[in-house]
Amino acid sequence: MFSKEQDVKRLFETVDAELGCVSVLVNNAAILKTQCRLDEISAERFSEIMNVNVMSCFLCSKEAVKRMSRKYGGVGGAIVNVSSGAAKSGSPNEYIDYAASKGAMDTLTRGLALEVAAEGIRVNGVRPGLIYTDMHASGGEPGRVDRLKSKIPLQRGGEAKEIAEAIFWLASDKSSFVTGSFIDAAGGL
Repeated sequence: MFSKEQDVKRLFETVDAELGCVSVLVNNAAILKTQCRLDEISAERFSEIMNVNVMSCFLCSKEAVKRMSRKYGGVGGAIVNVSSGAAKSGSPNEYIDYAASKGAMDTLTRGLALEVAAEGIRVNGVRPGLIYTDMHASGGEPGRVDRLKSKIPLQRGGEAKEIAEAIFWLASDKSSFVTGSFIDAAGGL
């Protein structure tokens, strides 16, 4: 839904009408597919991953900027993009397509942050590592975090609440001097 321009425009128009001024956007839409090597990934799969994970971030950010930016009469705001530690690791033999999408999201985060900082918008990212979520089941390994937690310097998987706290901080005024930055919430990886 959020990777289709008309759907995103309609979403933001509904928010305008029913909730008022947009001051925070959290881009957290993402999918992944069954673990495999790059040479086993179809072009259709790669395109779908990029479309959902990157296009949704682009389209929602575009609409938020039009509402938040002082250039357009807005009062500023914060955008937080939820990336992944996979953007740094590349996720070989598992999710190279997912990792590539998160790398693109990191580049979008940094570029947009520099583009709109003077217009009152802060743009940052959170890169979760091995977090206990249902997403691992989508990749075909629900117990992935437990299998890999011994490789994490903190020797445990993370909890969704810990990621939410990082997002909340970046969206709040407590991080008012932070833009174009990333919090790696990955237990030291």
